[in-house]
Amino acid sequence: MIAKIGRGSNLYGALAYNQLKVEKENGQVLYTNKIIETPDGSYAVSQLLRSFEPYLLANRKTEKPILHISLNPDPKDKVSDEQFEELAQMYMQKMGYAEQPFVVFKHTDIDRTHIHIVSVCVDEDGRKISDKFEKRRSMDVCRELEKEYCLISAIEKKQNPQSQVFKPVDCKTGDIKSQMASVIRHLPKYYKFEGFGTYNALLSLFNITAEEIKGEYNGIPRQGLAYFALNDRGEKASNPFKASLFGKQAGYVQLQQHYTQSKELLKNETSKALLKATIEKSLQAASDEKEFKKRLLERSINTVVRRNADGRVYGITFVDHASKSVWNGSQLGKNLSANVFNDWWNNGNKMEQSVQGDLASKNNATINQEIKQPHNLFDFLVKENMSYSREENSLIEVFGGLLPNAKADDYDEELFAKQMKKKARRKKR
Repeated sequence: MIAKIGRGSNLYGALAYNQLKVEKENGQVLYTNKIIETPDGSYAVSQLLRSFEPYLLANRKTEKPILHISLNPDPKDKVSDEQFEELAQMYMQKMGYAEQPFVVFKHTDIDRTHIHIVSVCVDEDGRKISDKFEKRRSMDVCRELEKEYCLISAIEKKQNPQSQVFKPVDCKTGDIKSQMASVIRHLPKYYKFEGFGTYNALLSLFNITAEEIKGEYNGIPRQGLAYFALNDRGEKASNPFKASLFGKQAGYVQLQQHYTQSKELLKNETSKALLKATIEKSLQAASDEKEFKKRLLERSINTVVRRNADGRVYGITFVDHASKSVWNGSQLGKNLSANVFNDWWNNGNKMEQSVQGDLASKNNATINQEIKQPHNLFDFLVKENMSYSREENSLIEVFGGLLPNAKADDYDEELFAKQMKKKARRKKR
């Protein structure tokens, strides 16, 4: 379990963020402590505010008296509402906030069900409750609660890099924006790709696509990106999301820099020869497109094929998860270009591949070892009885979700906080 402790001065914003989840039926109030009760058991932001007013009025000089804590068990943990209540109470007690008013909200808008606790860190006399060594104490409390409730240890998960994996967007589960954010905000940190086409090929594995947007503003040319979620058929299944919603690293300018850096790194990529030999070997052995993709997938290589309306293959990209690099077929060699695969899959003309003898024998041994070696970010499962009509998207099943690090960042919360700050600035003006 991971805890995130936020401090601020805007009580209304913290309560409104959580209450909005409740109103959208993506959350509920699980537990309250020293909060004014209502006859029907429902809560409103204005009513909750009154329970905290005496503490805030008594506040002497604490600039950020509002506590906004999130407790995040592992997605695989099965935690009941009663256990969430107990976790919240025990956490607040061990952190020294048991006598404070607080509200516990449960969030169910993403597959990582978690709770948020809103409270204040000043007592009835207006004195600040000590936060000395707070992060260290919080980590110790989380380890205690993990043992007591048999939860998956966040420390063990962090030490095991295979536990930190990406997960494709599932439009059916809702909260598409947060799902997309967990992928888009992190892919450039791990993968090398030297152009918009290869970036989009990588995104397609996670049911996401990007489009370049060009225009003018006050006579100045502007360029940007918009992101869309895709359904199982590769069709757009969401409204466009501006790149700025996902941070600078998802924007046009930052990605241009990433392309340039990747181009230099890929020039000296030692795994290129091995990747080329692996693809050629699979091409020789495979009888059709399905088998070819399957053989590569077993070696942690995804194949993304682009076809036009007539079914012609006009582009092919290989995503090597072992070296975390993305290559167009033509970058690896003319014998792996899109035309070669179009002639094979559409015209039945399969080109014979020749792999250099010494290199082939050396690489074949390495290739066979690769299958047994774990990779940092992905576990792969080739689905049986699946449709291969869509590009490589339908070939990959990635377990988990990009697990939060120590920050345990809640994307929606960050966005909501930014919106509240903008509103506050407008009022000041």
